[in-house]
Amino acid sequence: MTESIELLDVVALVVDRPQDGLVRGQVGTVVETLSPGVFEVEFSDDQGKTYAMVPLPTEQLIVLHTTPVRAS
Repeated sequence: MTESIELLDVVALVVDRPQDGLVRGQVGTVVETLSPGVFEVEFSDDQGKTYAMVPLPTEQLIVLHTTPVRAS
């Protein structure tokens, strides 16, 4: 199942991105759609300070859910 990614989705990295100082599992927010399948993702600390803002392809992201979702 491929889930579409939308603006303001909370996502997690599924790969390490050492060139950006990011590792698998880090959580960010989609802040822009750059092109089909490519999103600008903002990574912030607990105080809301941005520590990375990078373009990422869909294949490197998974959408996180904070409410119940029915499997299809």
